Amino acid sequence: MILSELSEKVARISDIYAAEHGIDRSGDWAILKLQEELGELTAEHLRLSGRARGEPSEQALGDEAADVLGMLLIYCDRAGIDLEQAMQRKWLHWLEPETAVPPD
Repeated sequence: MILSELSEKVARISDIYAAEHGIDRSGDWAILKLQEELGELTAEHLRLSGRARGEPSEQALGDEAADVLGMLLIYCDRAGIDLEQAMQRKWLHWLEPETAVPPD
């Protein structure tokens, strides 16, 4: 599955969830949710590293990482960011032969 397909599916699921729970997703909702999910991922990381209370769970860590990615995809969609293009421009270009070799 490519990133755009994943983004479309995540957006559909978010639409369903918001409708079922009466969630207002206007304005800065997506960036605030992204921050919330990052906090939950951080909390799971701290539990797994023995630096926070609670039962550590690698499954919970993965679930929270998925939430962060999902919310990032939703944020990018709402902000009009082409994440695949941005990744190519910012990261993946370094794998191209003319970029990968440092100049003399």
